[in-house]
Amino acid sequence: MAENEDGQEKSQEPTGKKIEDARKKGQVARSRELNTMAITMVGLGTIIVMGPRLTDGLNTVFVEQFSLTRADMFDPNAMLAHLTKAVGDALFMLMPYFAIMIVVAILSSVALGGFNVSLEAMQPKLSKMNPVKGLKRVFSAKGLMELLKSIAKFALVAVATASLLNAWSGDLLGLGQLNVEQALLQGMTMVGWASLMLSSTLILMALIDVPFQLWQHKKELKMTQQEVRDELKQTEGKPEVKGRIRQMQREIAQRRMMEEVPKADVIVTNPTHYAVALRYDPDKMNAPLLVAKGKDLVAANIRKVADAHQVPLVEAPMLARSIYFNTELQQPIPAALFLSVAQLLAYVFQLRAYKEEGGDIPTPPQDYPVPQEYQHD
Repeated sequence: MAENEDGQEKSQEPTGKKIEDARKKGQVARSRELNTMAITMVGLGTIIVMGPRLTDGLNTVFVEQFSLTRADMFDPNAMLAHLTKAVGDALFMLMPYFAIMIVVAILSSVALGGFNVSLEAMQPKLSKMNPVKGLKRVFSAKGLMELLKSIAKFALVAVATASLLNAWSGDLLGLGQLNVEQALLQGMTMVGWASLMLSSTLILMALIDVPFQLWQHKKELKMTQQEVRDELKQTEGKPEVKGRIRQMQREIAQRRMMEEVPKADVIVTNPTHYAVALRYDPDKMNAPLLVAKGKDLVAANIRKVADAHQVPLVEAPMLARSIYFNTELQQPIPAALFLSVAQLLAYVFQLRAYKEEGGDIPTPPQDYPVPQEYQHD
């Protein structure tokens, strides 16, 4: 198993963040063998396919540009004009070949690991010039693999070359019996196919190198358990920090809730353990709204704020618990509690009218009907 600098075992698979950070640094899986194989084989194949057309085109260029008139012989600028025209025509004929090679070079380089541009990887680093680190890379497992690949490529090419020479020995000796033009054409054809067959040995190297590069890249990105824990803390936050944030959020939410208590029409209490604050505006609301609720210390604070702002407090233990457990803040009360809350609000509005206009003291309801499924002990 791989180990980090502290000797800890890297046994954990890389996380998504680890992989993304590696890509930003330019650390992606790449295979030089795949890139070399694709460029070589496609290049040679393209030359074989386009060879007759290129040969005819270049022959035409030579005939046209090397056929000089008497006037050209006495014109100092004629040779330069012929050379410029020849180079331009040749480049124009080779343009499709260059375009194909550029596309193949790009696609083969990003076939493994995908397209990735890293500005960080482009930055010059003095550490890359450290000879000690350079020696470590040379004598590492990756360096050993590169050495083995080089030896294997040499051996494969040598074996393939010997096999081709043995198979084509008769054809090579037969070139001497042909005239010069036929011998050149036949020889160039044999060289083209021989190059293509020899380069095909790179396919085997690519088939070996691609899985190795994927395995090596994954191995380099593996993490220790401590690294996974540290990353989790960085991405999600330390438990104590998260706890403090939640506490602050609760305190802010509670302060906002307490600001709503003076605006309430009535506070329904347990009388000591629970307290809920209701507000109802018949012109704007379809049902009474729960603007604050709490139990124990929070309930005591609600009652204290209500007393300070002269908001009526009504003891209705069953109704208070029912509203507390079945209604969210800033939400209307359930339809099943409409009757009970209507009786409560009717009493509160009568009490308000009594305080403003006088008259008979209203009697609070003795019973608030609460459905069985909404009752809480």
